[in-house]
Amino acid sequence: MPLELHYISESMGDINDSMGSRSRSAGVDSSSYRDQQFKGSRNELERLLSKSTTLYIGNLSFYTTDLQIYELFSKCGDVKRVIVGLDRFKKTPCGFCFVEYYEREDAEDAMRYVNGTKLDDRIIRTDWDAGFIEGRQYGRGRTGGQVRDEYRTDYDVGRGGYGKIVQQKIGPVDAPAET
Repeated sequence: MPLELHYISESMGDINDSMGSRSRSAGVDSSSYRDQQFKGSRNELERLLSKSTTLYIGNLSFYTTDLQIYELFSKCGDVKRVIVGLDRFKKTPCGFCFVEYYEREDAEDAMRYVNGTKLDDRIIRTDWDAGFIEGRQYGRGRTGGQVRDEYRTDYDVGRGGYGKIVQQKIGPVDAPAET
């Protein structure tokens, strides 16, 4: 079944209209997301974030493709590349990615207009990233994916069902019956 892009905050036409009529001089606030394995001082991280053209995108479905991500984020400007986060062992998508733009202003537009939109029935989150470095595309959890997916106790079809710890306890489970 093909996956579709779904938006909830503003239509892309409204986004494009808003972008054309605003001044690009207004900055976008720094986010609370931080790469916990950043090698450097907090001041250095803040400096890199203030000039970055790279965004971290979280809460993606495991089934969202790089093409869908590119299509959505290219509405805000020229995308240099999309790096999909992968399970370290299985090399399958694990719910995050990095989007790198050529220009800071385009990344700012994405922070303003794409953050909080719905993609594959999931509300995605965009945050500033200090810049992609090879190796960061792999999940950091013990099982190869994201740490948050190891501890989830809810059933989330877009993120592979139950969390890894629950799956290990109960074994493979089909989707819960709808009531």
